[in-house]
Amino acid sequence: MDSIIMKSSFPAVLLSRKPQIRALSKVSIKAPPASFDYREEIGQESKAAIAEWHPELLDLAENGSLVLVQKKRFGPVPSWRTEFVEPEEIWLVGTNHVSQGSAVEVERVVRCLRPDNVVVELCRSRAGIMYASGNDDDVDEVGKFRSNMFSLTGTGFFGAVGRSINLGGQTALALRLLLAAFSSKISSDINRPFGDEFRAARKASEQVGAQIVLGDRPIEITLQRAWKALKWSQKLSLVTSVIRGIASSTSDISANKLQEASSEDGTFQLYEQLGFTYPSLLPPLIHERDVYLAWSLKRSKAVNNCKSVVGVIGKGHMNGVIYALLSDTGNLRFRDLVGTRDSNYQWILDLVKGLIRDTAIGLLLWALYQFIYHTT
Repeated sequence: MDSIIMKSSFPAVLLSRKPQIRALSKVSIKAPPASFDYREEIGQESKAAIAEWHPELLDLAENGSLVLVQKKRFGPVPSWRTEFVEPEEIWLVGTNHVSQGSAVEVERVVRCLRPDNVVVELCRSRAGIMYASGNDDDVDEVGKFRSNMFSLTGTGFFGAVGRSINLGGQTALALRLLLAAFSSKISSDINRPFGDEFRAARKASEQVGAQIVLGDRPIEITLQRAWKALKWSQKLSLVTSVIRGIASSTSDISANKLQEASSEDGTFQLYEQLGFTYPSLLPPLIHERDVYLAWSLKRSKAVNNCKSVVGVIGKGHMNGVIYALLSDTGNLRFRDLVGTRDSNYQWILDLVKGLIRDTAIGLLLWALYQFIYHTT
């Protein structure tokens, strides 16, 4: 077929034109306990099922790239979703975002399984990555950076900027532009494009007639919450570190480290690198997104009453996503993972204060970005 249907798991009701100040509900979002390892919890069961049903994919199960989670392992469907029918099978493909080998594995899995849906670790703002060529001439809407996880893509530059400000504010936009420059530099340093596995997922889905589902939380909300989680000293340190990384001749993450990180036990994830340096970033950058991805795989409207769903996610998310699939968190809803806008006068006061603060910070970061843009 010439095109595919593409849906986002992000609730449309949250796409308001008004600036949003988001706070998560009081529902607890738990990270996997230190003792949890999906390979020990479900590894043997997954390999046995794959060996029986699709032995041609057993090598991927053996190297840890492919895991099958069956419906019988899910928690119960909440009472408010009694009419919802969860997928029978969720096949997770753990990838390295800068590895051509991951792209080959994704293509194999999608063509072999011919699933109803393919859920990718992307949001609407990053969907353009699936259509990028992946070569050296491939840049984002800014026209300067290689396509990467922070790229401004989708509806042209001004549309992408407007969406980013609408969901995350000026500060999140400026931070995103800086991280886009840093990610582009890393991609150039190792001479590998970002997201080959997503392009492979899109092409294979077209061939088998599967629906692509954008399964990640909007990056604007993630960056807004990440910025809010930092103390002022940490914010200054983060911005300084990113600018130094962009301006330096070689990034702190060397090609050798990235090569080592492509192994089963240490996948390269820029989010994880930031989380380890700034522990307060782990919840918004990792744990909350793990649960959001899990809910996209088994609770989004797009996968309702489906037999088979394939998830294409970074290996760094495998443990958290599988934990969320197996350890159901009760009445958790999507809105608990994206936040709600404060109401009444408090919302107005917070908006005014946030606008003044974000404008000042945004102008500073934008000036730094312009300096970097014209000197690199």
